[in-house]
Amino acid sequence: MLYVVPTPVGNMEDMTLRAIRILKEADLVLAEDTRTSGILLKHYDIKNHLMSHHKFNEHSSSAAIVERLKAGQTIALISDAGTPGISDPGFFLVREAVNAGITVQTLPGATAFVPALVSSGLPDDRFCFEGFLPQKKGRQTRLESLRDEPRTMIFYESPYRLVKTLQQFAQLFGDDRQVSVCREISKVHEESVRGTLGEVIAHFTQTEPRGEIVIVVAGKGNRK
Repeated sequence: MLYVVPTPVGNMEDMTLRAIRILKEADLVLAEDTRTSGILLKHYDIKNHLMSHHKFNEHSSSAAIVERLKAGQTIALISDAGTPGISDPGFFLVREAVNAGITVQTLPGATAFVPALVSSGLPDDRFCFEGFLPQKKGRQTRLESLRDEPRTMIFYESPYRLVKTLQQFAQLFGDDRQVSVCREISKVHEESVRGTLGEVIAHFTQTEPRGEIVIVVAGKGNRK
């Protein structure tokens, strides 16, 4: 069995009882960064073996992991924060496990974009998740493909590129398009800044953005 186990995006209390049990019972825990995950496991007194599984080695290590699963081991996959596979390593291993006939179970749990979307005040009945935009090659093409998108759009961004990205959105969608920028989800300084793109750009030009950021943009035709 391969378990995909979400971990907190900020607040350590956002960990389910089932997730803790599975991480204790698994034969092996795959972690994006064993140092980061080691802190989490220590917090919950989980004394289990950690092995690195990240975007730089997932293609080379997945075959051996699948062989362990086929031999009967129970393995849990975690990332640094949130649900593995959502803008984090995980997809490739899950696909290989499924193709090998391994049972894969994904636990419900923390994912940064869900609270950001729900608290944005923008329509959340239909949405598209874009994650991180390409930094260079393919970025403009991806943006252009969203020009007429009617659904609410969700993006991940670093604080260092936030203003530039918002300015690109304003050029594409117009200064008056509604947006919500949610940062530091579930942490002490959690904040959502809502308004038009023009207003939110002005805010973060004056106030330097910090922390992990989710941008939620209204789709074409959506009004506040």
